[in-house]
Amino acid sequence: MDLSELRAHIDRIDDQLLQLLNERATHVHEIGRLKREHGLEIYAPEREEKVLSALTARNARLQGLIDDTAVRAIYREIMSASLALEKELTIAYLGPEATYTHQAARNKFGSSVRYAPQFSIAEVFEAISRGRADYGVVPIENSTEGAVNHTLDVFIESDLRICAQLSLKIENNLLSRLPRERIRRLFSHPQVFGQCRQWLRVNFPKAELVEVSSTSKAGELAAQSDDGAALAGKLVAEVHGLPILETSIQDRVNNATRFLVIGPRDCPPTGNDKTSFMFAVADASGSLFNALEPFRTHGLNLTKIESRPSKRKQWEYVFFVDIEAHHTDERMQLALKEVSERSTLVKILGSYPRGEG
Repeated sequence: MDLSELRAHIDRIDDQLLQLLNERATHVHEIGRLKREHGLEIYAPEREEKVLSALTARNARLQGLIDDTAVRAIYREIMSASLALEKELTIAYLGPEATYTHQAARNKFGSSVRYAPQFSIAEVFEAISRGRADYGVVPIENSTEGAVNHTLDVFIESDLRICAQLSLKIENNLLSRLPRERIRRLFSHPQVFGQCRQWLRVNFPKAELVEVSSTSKAGELAAQSDDGAALAGKLVAEVHGLPILETSIQDRVNNATRFLVIGPRDCPPTGNDKTSFMFAVADASGSLFNALEPFRTHGLNLTKIESRPSKRKQWEYVFFVDIEAHHTDERMQLALKEVSERSTLVKILGSYPRGEG
């Protein structure tokens, strides 16, 4: 076929795709009606991950040109449009616009929902608790810099639950309207400077490092500066109109941040789940070992443990744990019962699909 014939063939396929998408939307709209009628949650992360996993499996069998990442991205937008049909969802995130948390939220919920940037992680939680947002997206840990302690601290007082997780590959870039030789100051978030320590020593050993509240703020300052650049993501470059002078400058190629989706309730079991919970123990020899022992006894895999001051009593600590199981699983129920008997506090933060984390 020549060029015009190929384009005509694509047009016919597009007509078929649009017809099928609208047919899909009709069914989605009916599902939304039934959910509202029965008081069910509009957003169902367990169903979302099941659909995406099934689609990538089918795609692998087809052995086509589109890879799994593209399939997920395409269907993420289809699902986003579907969510907008069912309800006008508002997603709170740690702002401002163009931060990595904003990018993570867009990757999870697509571009058809409403986004509400918040000034702090605590305000993300508050926006949901007060009904100003349906869900929130907050960072929980970075593969280079470790846990995001502010998020852990807010969970101590909050009744919100974790309902999904996702991982975002973090690629920091050098952004500036100036040539490299004119750059004297670098703006960025402290965690980004930490992720780029070696690159900074080699490339800008004498530059002033100016810590700011977000990578988006760094981009804003760099855009106004006559001697500065920003270390930030590509979304910041897009929003603030900054050329990218060098890409992927972080010291570790596999640098990633894990984010949590929080909401009023967690999700039902999928068969491939993770549970996050917190507990506290008495200040006595062997108390932490005794509290953790039931997970070994019942064959449950503990994937993470972090400690934070409880803020209730001096030198008292709260431990945050991730376990590979849903909190309703029988083995998990037995283990949690034993942990509760050996602890001064146990609080489940949520069970959610392991999926993208």
